[in-house]
Amino acid sequence: MPQQLAVIVLVDVGNALESRTLHGNTYLFDNMKLQGSENQGTGDLVTAINGSYWQDGSQASEQVLNWLPYSLGSIPPTVPRGYEAERARQTDEQALAELEDLAVKSSAAGVDAAAELNRIRQGAGRRVKTTRRTRGRLSGQKVLDVTGKVVSNGDTQAHSYPAPVITDIYGQAVDEKVIYPAEYGSPDLVTDGWYWSATVDTSRPGTYAYTMRIQLHRLVQQGGESLWEPVNLTCESRIRVITEPKRNAFTKAGLGLLPIPPRPFS
Repeated sequence: MPQQLAVIVLVDVGNALESRTLHGNTYLFDNMKLQGSENQGTGDLVTAINGSYWQDGSQASEQVLNWLPYSLGSIPPTVPRGYEAERARQTDEQALAELEDLAVKSSAAGVDAAAELNRIRQGAGRRVKTTRRTRGRLSGQKVLDVTGKVVSNGDTQAHSYPAPVITDIYGQAVDEKVIYPAEYGSPDLVTDGWYWSATVDTSRPGTYAYTMRIQLHRLVQQGGESLWEPVNLTCESRIRVITEPKRNAFTKAGLGLLPIPPRPFS
C-alpha cells in the first residue's frame, strides 16, 4: 500500500505580495524528517521518499505525495467552515440593531445622524466584490483581521489573507516522469475541497526539482469597491528518492510471519 507523504507549504502572504516573490517568504515542512528529509522549515526543503522494494529488487509500490498550502499570519484553517460567514452575519445583525436605536434617538436634540450612520457603516465592514476570478469561497465575504474581527477600512487596517492556492506543479520531476501530479477533489473542508497530489515512481532514485505555481490574493480598492486581485508566483522544491528494501516494521527483516513466541497456558 502506498505511503501518504505530506508537504506543508506555509507562505508569508503579506511579505510575498509586497516583495512580489516567494523567495524568502515560504517555509516548507514534511512528515519525513526521520526518514532523511533536509532543511525543514525553510524554502529549500528536500523531501526524502523511500523507494519501496521487495527482497529481489523489484518495485513494491509507489508513494503518494500531497501538498497543503497555508497562509502565515491569517485566520487558522482549523476554524469552522462557516466562520467568515457567521462573523459577517453577526456584524449585520449588530448594524441593524444600532440603526433601530438610531431611529429612536434621531428625534432627540444633539444627535448627529450622519456621524452615527458613518460609524455604523464602518462597524458593519465591507464585502469583497465577486469577480469571475474570485468565485467560490472568496465571493461576497467580508474582510476579517487575524483575530476574526471585521475590517472596516481595507486600505489602512491589517487583514487576514485567503489561503494560497496551488494552481500547477511542473519542472524536472514531472518532465522526467518521476512524479505524476494532479488536482483532486476531497471531502476534507480544511483544504477547501481541493488539493494537489502525486504518485512517485520509486524505481527512479535520485534528486529531482519541481516548481509550484502558487496564487495569492491582494486586497485592492477599485471604484469604491474591495476586490481580491490574484497574484501568481512560483516556488521551487526538491524530492530525493532513495532505495530501501521493503521490510517488516516489527522485525526490520524481510516480509514473512511475525516471530510470535508461544503463549504459555495457565
